[in-house]
Amino acid sequence: MTDALPQDPTLDEVRDALAPLIAANAAFDGWGDAARDAAADAAQVDRDIALLAFSDGPVDMIDAWFASVDRAMLAALPPETLATMKVRAKISGLIEARLAVTAPNREALRRALAILSLPQNIVRGAKLGWRAADLMWRAAGDTATDYNHYTKRTMLAGVYAATLTVFLDDDSAGHADTSAFLSRRIDGIMRFEKAKAGFLARTQHRPSLSRFIGRLRYPVV
Repeated sequence: MTDALPQDPTLDEVRDALAPLIAANAAFDGWGDAARDAAADAAQVDRDIALLAFSDGPVDMIDAWFASVDRAMLAALPPETLATMKVRAKISGLIEARLAVTAPNREALRRALAILSLPQNIVRGAKLGWRAADLMWRAAGDTATDYNHYTKRTMLAGVYAATLTVFLDDDSAGHADTSAFLSRRIDGIMRFEKAKAGFLARTQHRPSLSRFIGRLRYPVV
């Protein structure tokens, strides 16, 4: 076994250890048996155990890799660092951290997104995009539980997906074109949130038909 694994690892521990190694091989071998077996050999994990750990095949491998990207992102920007930043900088920084982690394996990322775009994988891909957006907003300190919870994550998932599309073909120095694209999209989110907050402030005291009907049915006594 590799030093990254305990003597008798669980399947979750095997997945966590192998996922980045599979991604490193997926650029050449694709997200399949060859990449998984090469990763298992490198980590001194029995191939049959690796197969069991990723029983759903390529999508399981991609899911585990994205989870490892989540962990690396949070390690790059721990709570004490994020606490000193404004919301816009937090979200930008978290996405930039994700891009930095995946940069060495851009071709593996391209192949992963192609797999997730297949009709049979669209729902799973959407869930992974939502998971990333939810994690970023939570790390940024968002605690909304009303419809804001959903609008923020839906918008960020869209921004992140669009940014990945630019990132995959960005050959500019330091991925400057991707950073500029991301900055513009984050500006759009911030403008929307500001406008939404202003609208809610103006309308929160207006008469509400639903509240009125509710009072008719359940009068205050």
